[in-house]
Amino acid sequence: MFKNFIDDMESIKKRDPAARSYFEIWLTYAGYRAVRDYRLAHWFYKRKMFLLARIISQVSRFFTGIEIHPGAKIGKGLFIDHGMGVVIGETAEIGDNCILYQGVTLGGTGKEKGKRHPTLGDNVMVGAGAKVLGPFNVGNNVKIAANAVVLNEIKDNCTVAGIPARVARCEGKKVAKEQDLDQINIPDPIEKKFKEIYKALRELGCNIDNEQ
Repeated sequence: MFKNFIDDMESIKKRDPAARSYFEIWLTYAGYRAVRDYRLAHWFYKRKMFLLARIISQVSRFFTGIEIHPGAKIGKGLFIDHGMGVVIGETAEIGDNCILYQGVTLGGTGKEKGKRHPTLGDNVMVGAGAKVLGPFNVGNNVKIAANAVVLNEIKDNCTVAGIPARVARCEGKKVAKEQDLDQINIPDPIEKKFKEIYKALRELGCNIDNEQ
């Protein structure tokens, strides 16, 4: 557990240019505190001291705004950047050296029992506001775009985006049509309908182009 404390700090120091010292990380980083508290709560959880584990996790949630169930399984080097609103469910699993940004949810899709939360591989990045929902695997080196909603398994070395999330790149190659993932230059459905009406009127012989 204590070695994980050090690994978590080193991961933050390496990847966050704003981190000036380990002492600063220990004292002021809410994401680090949440993971540190989780590791303590998880230690008690594994020894079937469930109430004490939940008390620790809820106190941590109060101070950090990050909720990590003590039953989750988290590898070394997790970096929760900013972190407000992050939720990690009981059966979620996270590999080594992952990054989660604010507003991320690793959750379930209902009240089913057993494995109901996602499993993340190593070196996974989950963007701000993304939701990963369900008991499936997210491969190693995956990048999930901000605000994506992931409902299905993702293979290694892929990038996904959108609602629902679709694969944009895999192994460095583009695999989806650009229009499927463009969330800015979206066609205007009202303009499209007007064009269809104008076309129909012209076919009926109406001279609408000269009308004021």
